[in-house]
Amino acid sequence: MRRTFNPLAASVIIVAASALVIGYCIFNPEYAKDTLIIYVCTMVCATLILAISGWIYKNKKTSIDEKEITKVIENLNTEMIIWSDNFSYVYINKKLRDLLGISSEKSDKKEAVWTAFGINTPDASALGKIAGSYSYESSFRNPQGNLVSIAWSTSPVKKFKKQWVHLSTGFNLTELKKMRVNLASANDFFNSSMELAEIGLIMSTDRKIYRASPELVRMLGLRNSTINVNEFRALVHPNDRIQFDGAIRNRDMSEIKNIEIRLRSADGSYRWYSYRFKSIPGTGNTLPLFGGAVIDVTQEHEKDMLIERLAYIDEVTEIANRNRLVSMGQEIYDSCKILNYSFWMIVLDIDRFHIINDTIGYSNGNYVLKNFAHILYKFVTPGGLAARISGDNFALLLRDYGDDEMPTRTVKSIQEEFAKLAVDELASISLTCSAGYSKMPEDGSSFLDVMEHAEFALKSNDGTQGSICGYEPSMHDSIIGNTELEKSLALAIDNNELQLFYQPKIDLSSGRIMGVEALIRWIKPDGTIITPDSFVPIAESSHLISKISEFVLNEGCRQNKLWQKMGYPNIVMSINFASSDFYQTDLREKVFEALARSGLDPQWLEVELTETLALSDIDFAVNQMNKLRDLGVKLAMDDFGTGYSSLSYLQILPITLLKLDRSFITDIEHDNIAYEIVSAVIRIAKSKKIETIAEGIEDTVQESILRMAGCDYAQGYLYGKPMPPEKIQEFFETNEKKCREFNEKRSHGGKKK
Repeated sequence: MRRTFNPLAASVIIVAASALVIGYCIFNPEYAKDTLIIYVCTMVCATLILAISGWIYKNKKTSIDEKEITKVIENLNTEMIIWSDNFSYVYINKKLRDLLGISSEKSDKKEAVWTAFGINTPDASALGKIAGSYSYESSFRNPQGNLVSIAWSTSPVKKFKKQWVHLSTGFNLTELKKMRVNLASANDFFNSSMELAEIGLIMSTDRKIYRASPELVRMLGLRNSTINVNEFRALVHPNDRIQFDGAIRNRDMSEIKNIEIRLRSADGSYRWYSYRFKSIPGTGNTLPLFGGAVIDVTQEHEKDMLIERLAYIDEVTEIANRNRLVSMGQEIYDSCKILNYSFWMIVLDIDRFHIINDTIGYSNGNYVLKNFAHILYKFVTPGGLAARISGDNFALLLRDYGDDEMPTRTVKSIQEEFAKLAVDELASISLTCSAGYSKMPEDGSSFLDVMEHAEFALKSNDGTQGSICGYEPSMHDSIIGNTELEKSLALAIDNNELQLFYQPKIDLSSGRIMGVEALIRWIKPDGTIITPDSFVPIAESSHLISKISEFVLNEGCRQNKLWQKMGYPNIVMSINFASSDFYQTDLREKVFEALARSGLDPQWLEVELTETLALSDIDFAVNQMNKLRDLGVKLAMDDFGTGYSSLSYLQILPITLLKLDRSFITDIEHDNIAYEIVSAVIRIAKSKKIETIAEGIEDTVQESILRMAGCDYAQGYLYGKPMPPEKIQEFFETNEKKCREFNEKRSHGGKKK
């Protein structure tokens, strides 16, 4: 260990020595003079010796102790240089030597320093800048030709003989720069891809501040790439903001979701965009993310407008139809659950609309429907909807702003506007409408539930024209039994407890069976048979009717084809559709699939429609019926005379069979008016080449009267009650035997004559 000169210690020693000399002189006065002379000379000599030693030591220390310095920095894992201003001393550690490709024995290290500092031409001023800088970046190529970048930090260490010694510490930026270049290239590639694909991206970690991609900035004309949620929402079309709010607040992280909304674009116009978004949960190392891709689908949307118009726009009124109402209604319902919004669901019915059609014609009836739709549209709130459900049945979805009187007040305003249409040809008609309403989402577990409750409220009024009735949970007290029956019916459908019974139809000219009507029965496991009057209304109100109708269609086709394969006579299988099934746009496809699946020729299938069902929406009904006729399926109008009772409909509806209601048949032998009506209908039907069948025949007198009136076919208990398939097979055989015996008797009788 090197010892250094300590002035304090020297002073203590001198003081101590002086004290000893003075003490000695005091106690030995005779030697005091000589002692002091010797002491002074000794101190002078010591001082000279120390001065000379200090001068020598100082001169020795002007050279740098290289060994100590190199031990410290040689193997540090960073580039380091120790250098003096005049390069009288330069040391480069191993890390930098390896980069420069030089050995530790290289004599001229000055050139290596220039290289390391990226100075091609020696320049003292440049060196001065480096020495006075805490941060300096240089680049040079290593012996392999690769570019090396180093950030230098230089600090002065000590000054000797007017020369500063500097320590330069380097940080190798080469790999970092490569990563930066690669990242920039990847970013350019990504942005170019998004631009070429016209896909914008928007992401957020807190759902408040969003970062938009350059392509989205361009698409929407944003001022910069950062946008807060309120600014983003302001770009959304007012009618689409509820959907947007629902998406922003959605916390479901299970799957990618998609909505189509209108956004104000760079040119100031609203365009349609598909927003595909997802929530990504955060981890220990990452923040949660929310956002997704924004794609301009305006062109596709315009292309799809015609298809959407056919699927979602009512042809007569040009407002949304039932399909659109159900689709959008469920979206609004879901948004209400997320955002804690409320909407009013109002169902309206034009009172006695059939009288308008009967008295002033269909064109004026359509005029009323169209104008009623336009009146409803005036009252649509942002995010709401006006729609035609069917026939003269409409719906209105209104945003609830905490006003419980809003539905009643709105309906009264609609009634006032509607009454004003009663001018000119409509002057003699009282134009009124009734309404029922419910609240969403409080009044149902789905949109369909809410709509059904509004319809239930409409039907719960006392029949007074212009009535307005709100839904009350207590209304269900009267249908608790129906709810239990509904649950049992659902299980019965799943457990295959439904079965078709068949009632024969007879050709009055030959007595032969010409067809059967398929009638649904519910047969419980204990053998109890439940008639359709008990469960079909429940099925219609709970949407189980679609499953039942599908069963009737497929089973009827299958059974008729089976009878044909068994060698029984070809007969017509008649089935019935509920209103909700008949007005489905894919009815034709369902019938076609049932025929194809069973192999039954379309001419042996007949669809029966009631007057009320067929005339609820005459234009749509005719369109549906024509589609079925194009398949080759027969069409029958059931219960003719019990509904609108207008023979003019026979000119419009493409039916092949007219079914006379039993109310005209029951007392036909005694009621001349009933007989004249039946006879007139039969004559008119024949003039239109429409066959007729009478239902409810119970005795041979009724049969004879109808045969004489020219009726083609008959159905009733006189021939047989509805029966299971095996009983119909027995009926086939018995009927064939009777017809054969009857023909033989007629043949023998003819010969006797």
